[in-house]
Amino acid sequence: MTLSIRNQLPGTVTEVRPGEVMALVTVRLDDGPHLTAAITREAAEQLALGPGTPVRALVKSTEVSLATRRVEGLSIRNQLPGTITRLTSGEAMASVRIGVAGGEITAVITQDAVGDLGLFVGSDVIALIKATEVSLATD
Repeated sequence: MTLSIRNQLPGTVTEVRPGEVMALVTVRLDDGPHLTAAITREAAEQLALGPGTPVRALVKSTEVSLATRRVEGLSIRNQLPGTITRLTSGEAMASVRIGVAGGEITAVITQDAVGDLGLFVGSDVIALIKATEVSLATD
């Protein structure tokens, strides 16, 4: 299956915490940090997720926000530090490729945000991803 989702990070499930409706799944990205996904309990069961299950974490590039430093007092669970490796600017939007431990991730943000944050190739940034915006796929 081919997907239009740019961000497909390979990893391994380290923990599944099922709730009544949703499950919190912790994934250790290959050679990288941990990522939290909040998926339905039914999906976790259908995928037969458990510690050791290989998965791909899928995140739409429009669901990745950027900060120039780690953010405290924020409910967003996933904060991945990295460095901008490519910046493609358009009239209104920009595509920002970030090298993170375990791979690369792309964020699509407004051109105004690029200017306000002073972003350039080589900038250190934090990719912010809500756990509810992380989908999981198995092979």
